[in-house]
Amino acid sequence: MNILAVESSGMVAAVAVVREGRLIGEYFLDHEKTHSQHLMPLVEQLLAGLDMEIADIDIFAASKGPGSFTGLRIGLATVKGLAQALDKPIIGVPTLDGLAYNLLSRQGLICPIMNARREQVYTSIYRSNGKLLRLDEYMAIPVIELVQKLRAFDEPVMFNGDGVPAYWDIIKNEMGDKALMAPINLLTQRASSIACLALDMYKIEGAQKYTEVVPFYLRKSQAEQKFAKKG
Repeated sequence: MNILAVESSGMVAAVAVVREGRLIGEYFLDHEKTHSQHLMPLVEQLLAGLDMEIADIDIFAASKGPGSFTGLRIGLATVKGLAQALDKPIIGVPTLDGLAYNLLSRQGLICPIMNARREQVYTSIYRSNGKLLRLDEYMAIPVIELVQKLRAFDEPVMFNGDGVPAYWDIIKNEMGDKALMAPINLLTQRASSIACLALDMYKIEGAQKYTEVVPFYLRKSQAEQKFAKKG
């Protein structure tokens, strides 16, 4: 079974292919170009490097959010278009689960944080002991409120996500040595983590039709918030 996954929920544009539980290829870019410019060329280049055709893919997967509203729409539209054209199934993977999966080999608490602006983050709290266990709901909360939650555990926490460089001073000031930063190769979103989680999800839940997967935003877009205020 071949799973192709894309990740576009933040600044990173990434594509990976997993075959029978083995990562056989991954492309990763964190650069200025938009995801609409990056994703399909990355898919094409990766498949060419693997001597594969798009028809060889059995399941398509994508990070479904939370994250950038535009990035999520582009990523999901890409895989949904491919799935529709080939009549193949699709799996949407929560972005925060994918970030936490980067740190699966760590023993202890894991906290992915995505920058939601204005000192707020998209986040959840996980414990890893070879498997991931999510301990809290998916949240959009102020950084300081998250830190208070984590301090109650009274143990070291490893952070990753694009919220880490944005709010590290606040986190470190409040948590001291109990705050740990993930290595740079595991700090941001990885398509390989989305692909691996998609495989796990498929074994338990199966896949969905392309019409059934929708973005998971956690909060309304800025335009929707402004419209609601007007009334």
